[in-house]
Amino acid sequence: METTNYPPPNSFLESLLKSQASRLGPVFSDPERYRLQIIYTRIDRDDQNQPHCTDFSYRLDPNAYFYPASTVKLAAAALALEKLNDLAIRGLNRHTIMLTDSLPGATPAAFTDASSPSGLPSIGNYIKKILLVSDNDAFNRLYEFIGQESFNKNLWSKGYPGAQVLHRVGVSGISPENNRYTNAITFRQGRKIIHQQPVQYSLLTFSPRKDEIGKAYYNEQNKLVQAPMDASHKNRIYLSDLHNILKSIIFPDLVTKSQRFRLKEDDYGFLYHCMSAQPQESERPTYDPAVFHHNYVKFLLFGAEKNNRISGDVRSFNKPGWAYGTLTDVAYIADFSHQVEFMLSTTVYVNDNNGILSDENYQFKQIGEPFMQALGELIYNYERQRQRAFRPDLSRFRIDYSNKNF
Repeated sequence: METTNYPPPNSFLESLLKSQASRLGPVFSDPERYRLQIIYTRIDRDDQNQPHCTDFSYRLDPNAYFYPASTVKLAAAALALEKLNDLAIRGLNRHTIMLTDSLPGATPAAFTDASSPSGLPSIGNYIKKILLVSDNDAFNRLYEFIGQESFNKNLWSKGYPGAQVLHRVGVSGISPENNRYTNAITFRQGRKIIHQQPVQYSLLTFSPRKDEIGKAYYNEQNKLVQAPMDASHKNRIYLSDLHNILKSIIFPDLVTKSQRFRLKEDDYGFLYHCMSAQPQESERPTYDPAVFHHNYVKFLLFGAEKNNRISGDVRSFNKPGWAYGTLTDVAYIADFSHQVEFMLSTTVYVNDNNGILSDENYQFKQIGEPFMQALGELIYNYERQRQRAFRPDLSRFRIDYSNKNF
């Protein structure tokens, strides 16, 4: 889209942020200290309702490493559905029973799933758990299905050559070498075997890195190491990549065929439902609302605040991540009442007390989440008053959340 009538991207967003600096708190007062990065996408529809996107950024820096944590799970969900489509095996779909064998040095077997309607695992139920509450084990099972080599090659081929997804998440003690191995998997329909996938091994060579996090950290023996944590063997994906992965899922027609995930229309609808639903809008899995409240994984605009009761007609189609003091959220936000839509992604490092990692003494609640709520409100309020030539038809993203068995 031509943007000759817009200010240069960085100056516009920075000016908008500065106009509300007091609302953005300590993070915006010292963005370098908090390693702040922001991407905002303005969406304008034409008279055919086709979206035209203009990206604005603030302090975007691919050389400033941040740990992506659970944000990589959105790519895993899309790649798992893509692999099912590529296999094109009759009877193999996201509902098919998926039985994962144990793998020494990595993860145990997964032959049951009490959270699913059938009591058995499936790609679909793993995706639900990933997008509803950011379940770690569910991601690991998709990582094992996709395979480390295919995971990375597919991201690289789609235009994300800097991505390195090297390991499972939320489990310790798995070596980089063992993370190259992924478990054998059997897909079954009743007692009939539909497809078998043997143990896979990734032969990829990754470009060397010198990424570090923090000032000190507790190692796996719970001993304090007085040096930055070496993150060169941890997952890496740039904020711009995460933002564009989301954009390619929300607006697949805006990217080239080679960049697009090979998904069916039903896959997109399923992802939209899972990404925007609240935990209590799911029957299986079922979640305790006292813990997994309606805004549990909604940081931008909603602030992950249990008592934040923004209208149910405002939905965030997002994937956040939080670990090692870094809080990240990548979101497409739609207000169906006022016909407002935009994309917003940000990452912030809130390890303010001592710079020590793995002591769980991070300021997610005190600093990170309030900042994300304020940032989301700022952009949302701007979008509410912004004049549009054509109001968007957002019916593609309207979900019937009364259907809890999605």
